Amino acid sequence: MPRTIVDAEVIKQAVAVASRAPSLHNSQPWTWVADGPELQLFADRSRILRAADTAGREALISCGAMLDHLRIAMAAAGWQSFVERFPNPNDLSHLASVDFQRAGYVSDATRARATAILRRRTDRLPFSPPNDWDILRPVLHELVDSDAVHLHVIDDALRGELVEASRLTEALRRQDPDYQSELDWWTAPFELDEGIPRSALNSVPEADRVGINRAFPIDGPGERRAATGPDQARILVLSTPEDSREDALLAGEALSTVLLECTAVGLATCTVTHLTETEAGRTVIAELLGSTRSPQALVRVGRAPALEQAPAPTPRRQVTDVLKFRR
Repeated sequence: MPRTIVDAEVIKQAVAVASRAPSLHNSQPWTWVADGPELQLFADRSRILRAADTAGREALISCGAMLDHLRIAMAAAGWQSFVERFPNPNDLSHLASVDFQRAGYVSDATRARATAILRRRTDRLPFSPPNDWDILRPVLHELVDSDAVHLHVIDDALRGELVEASRLTEALRRQDPDYQSELDWWTAPFELDEGIPRSALNSVPEADRVGINRAFPIDGPGERRAATGPDQARILVLSTPEDSREDALLAGEALSTVLLECTAVGLATCTVTHLTETEAGRTVIAELLGSTRSPQALVRVGRAPALEQAPAPTPRRQVTDVLKFRR
């Protein structure tokens, strides 16, 4: 394949769009380096949350979502991406190298997903059931299911057990001062280009109606979406054959696909990882699924009120902070 140097402005714009990818506590643990015709993705070890993410799994999932967002942003700009994962065995922080080639056309599906990147929000409030679920579910399976990543849908009959596991996990973590200190920092009520703003958190009554969600130390801004009642979201689980670094990165890419496809058809989503951050939580989820695979992330999918004002986007770091040009 001929290696093509893409104009720097195209790279900057694509990275700016892809930076809307979700990450644990909006930590954005990634760095891009443009080196000639190659764009390289690195994990930023300084931004890994040591208490919540002791193994660095969540950072890898976040970087996988960023990688897939970048591929979609470049595709919408007319460039096809060729990804080599973990290209340097001597540098474990080097997660991927990407080369580009001019694409013949940009499909409507690609444009829709690229637009969805800018529309997607993490919505922690209660959802109504997703409309046209019988149509969307097989589409998601077709897009995601492979030897590397599998999409499971939690049976409604198991929802109570999952809620109980979520609450037990949160109760245990309330006794972990390091974990609580991290939560305090990433939800600090001052303006930054990272972390979770108060407007994106649940109040106590809202959290009680969701059940499967992380508990944050700062209360959200009041009672919203009261007419929705208890959460009726579908709960999806992304799992991998093992729990390797490659598994986590690929799970993040699949997570990006699920979030953007759901957003493109007008549904709200919320990634849930507090259960998969602990070995005990992953074991519980695997047992609920009757599977030997390793659960990597959960996603709530449902409908938000159509006329509701969209929440403000959470802050992101400047492109100059996450993208460097080597040549």
